[in-house]
Amino acid sequence: MSRRPLALLLTCEHGGARVPAALRDVLHEEDPRLSTHRGYDEGALAVAQALARSLRAPLVAATTTRLLVDLNRSAHNPRRFSEITRGLSVARREALMAAIFHPHRARVEAALAELGRGRTRVLHVAVHSFTPVLGRVPRDFDVGLLYDPSRPAERRLADAWARALLPLVHGVRRNAPYRGVTDGLTAGLRKLHPDASYAGIELELNQRRLVDGRFGPELVAGLGRTLGTVLRQE
Repeated sequence: MSRRPLALLLTCEHGGARVPAALRDVLHEEDPRLSTHRGYDEGALAVAQALARSLRAPLVAATTTRLLVDLNRSAHNPRRFSEITRGLSVARREALMAAIFHPHRARVEAALAELGRGRTRVLHVAVHSFTPVLGRVPRDFDVGLLYDPSRPAERRLADAWARALLPLVHGVRRNAPYRGVTDGLTAGLRKLHPDASYAGIELELNQRRLVDGRFGPELVAGLGRTLGTVLRQE
């Protein structure tokens, strides 16, 4: 029996380092941490936008800094707040969740519901980037694909995409630099949507490659081309 059609949803949780005007008493817009990997995922938004254009897929992107609230955590994970915001009053933290966190989740869920009409399966690719060195440990590979190995569709899709990317990049790692089952947006959505209708993969790109130009237009096009092939073959 053939599988149901597969639609694509793109998201970008850490696309910018914006500080809303109403929150500049909490975090000054000139704080140097905003320009580091702690403030946002450098280059991720541009790649997500390019993929959305090339594959004609919907994109749900956020540009508010993760230093206020991290959209790639569950709603009850204490680490959703940074060292800057975790000491705020309960009321202020709830206001951050209401203003930033919950609207993004609602937009993602609405997009999934729209794509899932007519019993279509959805591949959700969350676009992120990672710092090339963490705690003096180098991460010398270009692409990481994070997924849950216990979910057959995710494993199949991640394996196919990794094989297609190998000739194009300097290293593709599965479930690196993080484990795909750790707390995050895709992990949370797996609890709500079965493997038969939802597959969630985090695309992690090395920030060093983004900065030095390795992820130029040609390679970004290759990301889109290989992902498109995986979608058509699924």
